[in-house]
Amino acid sequence: MTTHSDKTADPGAPGAAGTAPSATGTAPTLAAADFANDKASASLGESFRDYRDRLRGGDMGALPAVLGLVALFIVFSALRPDSFTSALNIANLMTQASAISVLAMGLIPVLLLGDIDLSAGVAGGMAAGFTAVAIDRNGISWPLAVLIGIAVGALVGLAIGLLVSKLGIPSFVVTLAFFLGLQGVILKLIGLGGTVPVRDGVLRGITIKSMPPVAGWIVVVALLALYGGLLFWRQRRLTQKNLQRPPASLVAVKFGGLALVVVVVTVILSQNRSRVPTFQIAGIPYAVFVVGALLIFWTFVFGRTAYGRHMYAVGGNTEAARRAGINVDRLRMSAFVICSSMAAISGIITASYDGKVSPGSGGGNVLLYAVGAAVIGGTSLFGGKGLIRDAVIGGLVIATIDNGLGLLNQAAYINYIITGSVLLLAASVDAVSRRRRSATGT
Repeated sequence: MTTHSDKTADPGAPGAAGTAPSATGTAPTLAAADFANDKASASLGESFRDYRDRLRGGDMGALPAVLGLVALFIVFSALRPDSFTSALNIANLMTQASAISVLAMGLIPVLLLGDIDLSAGVAGGMAAGFTAVAIDRNGISWPLAVLIGIAVGALVGLAIGLLVSKLGIPSFVVTLAFFLGLQGVILKLIGLGGTVPVRDGVLRGITIKSMPPVAGWIVVVALLALYGGLLFWRQRRLTQKNLQRPPASLVAVKFGGLALVVVVVTVILSQNRSRVPTFQIAGIPYAVFVVGALLIFWTFVFGRTAYGRHMYAVGGNTEAARRAGINVDRLRMSAFVICSSMAAISGIITASYDGKVSPGSGGGNVLLYAVGAAVIGGTSLFGGKGLIRDAVIGGLVIATIDNGLGLLNQAAYINYIITGSVLLLAASVDAVSRRRRSATGT
């Protein structure tokens, strides 16, 4: 099981119970024998050395995906310098990545438990179908229609979770059955060869409209200020309590790097990217804010709550978690509910991008791309390891490959081969990392 802690180990600190008596012949006090000499905050250099040791031990995290994303940007920028790095293409790329990233976020809690949901893609298409039908054929307002779609997705996830946790049917079999059955539901709902248009201005605007640049800057600066304030408050609280914490310099470096990336992207997207001089298109696409809001919410849930800690505990060792009093069945059911609910949101985003819902929505390679995004981002297929941010990083990698090869006018088969190769490489890195962690006992 991978732990998520801010503690920095101090290998040289004496602290084992049963430390040898001192030269005076008296046993050391409890504080001296245990934690008195632990460092509350390592230096920046020590933190980097600790990170290097974790990499050597096989804990790669999202590093391969980040390096791969940087490499892809460099390659495609060199091959298509006039188009790939343009504001229009960057906006399109981030919009393309949004639906994949949201679906991958939903898959991560299922993957953490060592399960799989093969029906997530078509569940999202079906939920989007219910939303589109509610608006187009029944005149229901978009907020209620969206809630209907998410509720349909949640019910699918609940049914899958009950079958997996209560009856003990392998998730692969259950979700494969739902993958086939839900396609029949979509076909019945929409009709063979039919489509349901998405005309609502709000839903359509998720992917085709952008927040005005000034408003976008206000939101970005406010979010960065809020995040920076939370980091400072947490660091100060840990300092006052003299608890283990990362060095302030490391926190500042991480925040500075994140702020730099966000500001650069905001600058690019704030430029006019319209090809018609008399018409202006500028600002951050609303889809990016949807992904960002979901990323923040689920990162908090899985990183700062007891529910999230229990999820990682079950993924790391199910039997140990059960003996510790964790309701494993309930947790497994909730994971599938989250997955299908997020699939519904992803399906609605895709419907917004396509402008319609059809019987084939959510099928094809949708699920494979989402699973690939999660694994490429650093989530383990073996359970117990993964973060919500992995979905966004992996989604950007998948979208970058598709976008860049499209600009190079490559044949479709090249896209499939390269994407499959990247996924295989990511799975190989995961397997090798697990082996190295087992060998080093981490």
